Amino acid sequence: MCCGNVDPPKNLVWFFRAIGYDCVVKTSKIPTACFTLTWSLMVVCSSLAMGQDAPPQVEWFTAHSGSQEESHAHYVMTCADGGYLQIGETGYVGSSAKMFVVKTDAEGNLVWKREFGSGNKNMGNSAIEVEDGYLVCGMLSRNSAVLKLNKSTGATIFQKTHDNGGTDAFEHLALTANGIVAVGYRNAEDPNNTFFVYGQGHISFLDANGNLLSSNSVNQYLSQAYRIQPTGDGYIIAGGTEDALQYGVIKINAVGSVLWSRTFGGNNEDHCFGMDVGADGSIFLAGHTLSGTANWDTYTMKLSGSGAQLWQRTQGNPRGFNPSYIHDETWGVRATIDGGCIIAAGTGDEYSYSECSGGVCSDQWEAYIVKFGAAGDVQWQETYGSNSGNDWAAEDIDLTSDGGAIVAVDNSQFGFLKLSPFQSDPSSIADLNGDGVVGFADLAQLLSQWGQACNGCAEDLNGDGSVGFQDLSVVLSNWD
Repeated sequence: MCCGNVDPPKNLVWFFRAIGYDCVVKTSKIPTACFTLTWSLMVVCSSLAMGQDAPPQVEWFTAHSGSQEESHAHYVMTCADGGYLQIGETGYVGSSAKMFVVKTDAEGNLVWKREFGSGNKNMGNSAIEVEDGYLVCGMLSRNSAVLKLNKSTGATIFQKTHDNGGTDAFEHLALTANGIVAVGYRNAEDPNNTFFVYGQGHISFLDANGNLLSSNSVNQYLSQAYRIQPTGDGYIIAGGTEDALQYGVIKINAVGSVLWSRTFGGNNEDHCFGMDVGADGSIFLAGHTLSGTANWDTYTMKLSGSGAQLWQRTQGNPRGFNPSYIHDETWGVRATIDGGCIIAAGTGDEYSYSECSGGVCSDQWEAYIVKFGAAGDVQWQETYGSNSGNDWAAEDIDLTSDGGAIVAVDNSQFGFLKLSPFQSDPSSIADLNGDGVVGFADLAQLLSQWGQACNGCAEDLNGDGSVGFQDLSVVLSNWD
């Protein structure tokens, strides 16, 4: 398996130039593919087991601060160059906050950081990577915002805001045939909240430059549309229902019509903040619940591609304190190659109560990571904390090209926590002809299907229903 940038076979460079693969033209290097979809797809192509149940170790941790006292991230992603991008705000929302974006290299060293916004209501919520930049979304001056940033410098390529009504924001983005679809909310009743704002769910269709094409209310289904992922013939959108009482998930088609909707939860508050889609179309939802628990516990579930619940799990209090005082709050989830998922949470207490055991106290928050198998079994769980006694909480998680994970940690800065590999070698997915090596024969097989609709075929390595650049990147990043 190759990590980072690899030298392409020299007689392939002409091909990449011919089809416009600019990274090869500019650098004669092939960037590592962004593995969010690649990792999850491997469950279709391989029956490899996890191989270990021991929690992964910390490889490194680093943190980067903004211009203000407090910096709080909401999203982290692995980039095509092997580095990482984290998005949130610096300062306090409603007081002095600026949207804050940090780009690091593969070892967590700072490449660039940027702040955006004026006034007191600015925050960053998430991002996606496109060929020529990063699309970042959130809120600027209480309006929904999308920015495109230069990958190398963070310089602004464009910045667009849209007043969708009251205090409104974009939470997440996905690409469409005509540009971008953005999900979020409008008319927030709690405008200074950085999480659930008691608003009205809303989706917007934008062109590739961030200009508004059309918008639809989804408030009938979601009061806050929090995550969106493409799947087959449409998009899955998840978030919270009215008053955050249940998890909500809908599927829309390419023009925003709702194809189906589902709600899940108990008899108390259920806050949904994480969603991902596996290679086989399975949907993973994550957040936290007060339904049937002593206090907030992580709440994770797996759905079929049509929205039928396959399993649900509550999990919490990993350090064994009095559960009545412990908050276990999940903010992110990623599908894993074995048909399961991994969640990122924080665990700690927010009361005058405090209990200590083994040198750790309940009021010291720690990052809490849980790995679930395909059937919902807990394969491992672990907490990760500061050696200096500072509070940590995991705000999001993404998978990395080596089989590990990168965790966004709130330690009053943007913390980057790299966990060691816990998944199997991904190179087998790119060995299309099964000869044990990834090379010209695999490339030829992929090119024979180039540009074709290819639902379920081996050449569709990223599972988007066609063969193209992202599938090519998977082959190249594993070239022997």
